[in-house]
Amino acid sequence: MNDRILGATAAVSGALAVILGALAAHALHDRLEEAGNLGSWETAALYHLTHSIAAVALTHAGFRKVAWTMLAGILLFSGSIYVLCLVEGVAWLGPVTPVGGVLLIAGWIALAVAWLRKPSLPPPPGA
Repeated sequence: MNDRILGATAAVSGALAVILGALAAHALHDRLEEAGNLGSWETAALYHLTHSIAAVALTHAGFRKVAWTMLAGILLFSGSIYVLCLVEGVAWLGPVTPVGGVLLIAGWIALAVAWLRKPSLPPPPGA
């Protein structure tokens, strides 16, 4: 897939994370707090935003598969938490959350492996 599409997807994901975080702080705050879901939502938004930023950087650095893995992790991890916090009767969605978490972890591990396999860069001039 095209880097422009991947980068734009990651950037839109970041914007969505900010929007959803703001919703929790304002429009949904009382509802989430009353249901005891505010902390879960905030965790979902934090992971959503940090991994969106990582996916933008990974796209720029050429680690496309890692970026897609993290975006899939965001969708499953944070997405399932958002739905679980807002929609009643979707408890069956609960097992999706850890699958998303595993994808986020796998993305970081894949990045570490990719860095270890990357050929060394020559030292800068004069070093």
